[in-house]
Amino acid sequence: MKRLSLFVLFILTVLFLGACGNEDGGSDNENDGDFKVGFSQATLNHPFRVAMVEDFEEYLNENHPDVEFLLTDGEDNASTQVSDIETLVSQGVDILVVSPHSSDALTPIIAEVMEKGIPVITVDRTVNTEVTAHVGADNKEIGQTFGEYIADQVDGEGNIIEIQGTAGSSATIERSEGFREAIEGTDIELIAEQHADYLREPAMSFMEDMLQRFSDTDSIQAIYAHNDEMGLGALDAIKASGREGEIKVFSIDGQNNAFESVDNGGLAAVAIYPHGGTEAAEIAMKVLEGEDVDEEYILEFNIVDETNVEEFLGTGI
Repeated sequence: MKRLSLFVLFILTVLFLGACGNEDGGSDNENDGDFKVGFSQATLNHPFRVAMVEDFEEYLNENHPDVEFLLTDGEDNASTQVSDIETLVSQGVDILVVSPHSSDALTPIIAEVMEKGIPVITVDRTVNTEVTAHVGADNKEIGQTFGEYIADQVDGEGNIIEIQGTAGSSATIERSEGFREAIEGTDIELIAEQHADYLREPAMSFMEDMLQRFSDTDSIQAIYAHNDEMGLGALDAIKASGREGEIKVFSIDGQNNAFESVDNGGLAAVAIYPHGGTEAAEIAMKVLEGEDVDEEYILEFNIVDETNVEEFLGTGI
């Protein structure tokens, strides 16, 4: 009887330790596997936004492979993105990461998601309501710093055309505000502006019209484009018109082809805007794992021109 009791005690001990081992050893993967991360991207028709998503997903794959990742493409349409977010919520996401098409249009749905108790992280662009955290560079600071740089490059005088991004997006508004504050008090005149939705073709078409409108030599000193795609589109139009050496083009983002253009004497300079994909993924997982996070993460930026472009070749998006 005594031997039987000892045997039973041994079996119970083994079972208990085995249960503890399974609980301790498998907790991380099991918890990760329970998480659903929803990413609502404003559009996937642009290298910047594709790179943001790719780096976000790469971080998850390398560090939290069991997390379920759900991605939607807003197709550059605010209504579509609102519908996408509703779908992600209905699919039971534990956290929503969103790069909004436009601030005003996305604010109500983001507020609704937050009210449901689902944490929200905005990336690149902001909305007009409280979120768990925001990740992005300071667009107004970039606009102002780059504006001061551009003003210096044209000796504080002359005519500049501004090619803006998507109307109503926080990035567009802030990049424009910062730039205008920078050139205030100079002899620079902003002679034309147009929204081109951060796309190359509309920017090229607009620039073709501007080159006809301002056809006199030295009637345009510079182009300030809110992103590289639009800057490269404007540069294509300038090259086709034969006025390449006459007009300087400045753009924002940090694409590899933009750096190459600077290196080849095309674009005058590029302000690097970090997309924040990796940082957003890291913060999202901290939130899901119950860690405290800051309300805002400001990413640093650089200006690339002929003096330092060799350092950045091959490092862009």
